[in-house]
Amino acid sequence: MPIALNRFLRLETLLDGLVPAPGEDEAKASSPRPLRDRRPLDDRALARNWEILRRHTTLDEQDEACLADVETRASIGAYRKNIENCVGTLKLPVGVAGPLRVEGLFARGEYYVPLATTEAALVASYHRGSRLITAAGGCRAMLCDNAVSRAPGFAFRTLNEARAFVQWASQNFDNFRAQASTKTRHGELVDMRITVEGNHVYLNMDYYTGEAAGQNMVTLATKAIVEWIEVHSPVPPAHVFVEANLSGDKKATFLSFTSVRGKKVTAEVELSKELVRKYLHVEPEKMYKLWLMVTMGGLMSGCVGSQAHCANGLAALYLATGQDAACVSESSAGLLRMELEDNGALYTALTLPNIIVGAVGGGTRLPTQSIGLKMLQLPRQGAAFALAEVCAALCLAGELSIMGALAADHFAAAHERLAR
Repeated sequence: MPIALNRFLRLETLLDGLVPAPGEDEAKASSPRPLRDRRPLDDRALARNWEILRRHTTLDEQDEACLADVETRASIGAYRKNIENCVGTLKLPVGVAGPLRVEGLFARGEYYVPLATTEAALVASYHRGSRLITAAGGCRAMLCDNAVSRAPGFAFRTLNEARAFVQWASQNFDNFRAQASTKTRHGELVDMRITVEGNHVYLNMDYYTGEAAGQNMVTLATKAIVEWIEVHSPVPPAHVFVEANLSGDKKATFLSFTSVRGKKVTAEVELSKELVRKYLHVEPEKMYKLWLMVTMGGLMSGCVGSQAHCANGLAALYLATGQDAACVSESSAGLLRMELEDNGALYTALTLPNIIVGAVGGGTRLPTQSIGLKMLQLPRQGAAFALAEVCAALCLAGELSIMGALAADHFAAAHERLAR
């Protein structure tokens, strides 16, 4: 998978500690700072919202006491920046999978991974896969690329106008970067890809976002660039849109495998025949046969990538650590590969090109989600990169477990036993 050279070199220097990651001075993943409490104001808003609900629905005081319980009311100010029209909090069961041993560039050691889900058998499956990987000495993981994109669109009257704009835009990258820097101290515009479709031009802007997931950061930075373009472009566009659906935001696209949106991570593990038999109760040869068949099934169904259920693990981990759960739609696009070694071992690799995660900002500072991040004990420097490598390792564990269950014909029985 291609990686832009300048982004690869930047990753190398980050790893060597030669260049600090944007925003790393604020990275406190092991103990995220809770948001300041604003209870008096938010208590009134909460009460007002419940008055409206009781007037227009069948909800009563008992329902209010459940959603807006004492613990929620005590920290209601912490939620102010994360939600509107707040009426309380929902409680999800949280389990733990692990230990999961990861030998990555940033994530190194054994991790106990929090998973929030209502799906029986999910935690058990990821726990089994994690123990298998750890028994094999851990999986190797590598952050390959890192950039969050936003793709503004510009409509012109003719193709000639579009061509003139492209020539001008390609010479003004430094000006675009300067405009982006006026909106963020921790993000940095690092690349730009230009796409022309008739009289429409798309500028796919790639940003480093430091320890944050960066969705809002790149939107505000791109808005500043767009406004500067509207003033300075020699060819005024007829219409301008800050996002024109070429970035892949909140959706799986084939651009995932030729570029990156978020953090591109690959992970691998080699499992001896004895370990596969002990933990998965099946022969490696049958796992490989199954992989061949499910890969063809994915191709015929039109899947973007080919993997079994990465969305399960990512959704549970995202909810437990305050990530944007909707990003699972793009983060779960992946490629799973299995090979039989000459010695009978099973080699398995998983590549996820769109992991959108952060160790600061967003929901990471909410009361229970900050505990989820604390459980992972991520390094202070490069915490978001380490989290992405843990995500890939977790998904690899889940792929091994579910493929083993299917190959051994234990899949239905496990759900029947654990879901009752």
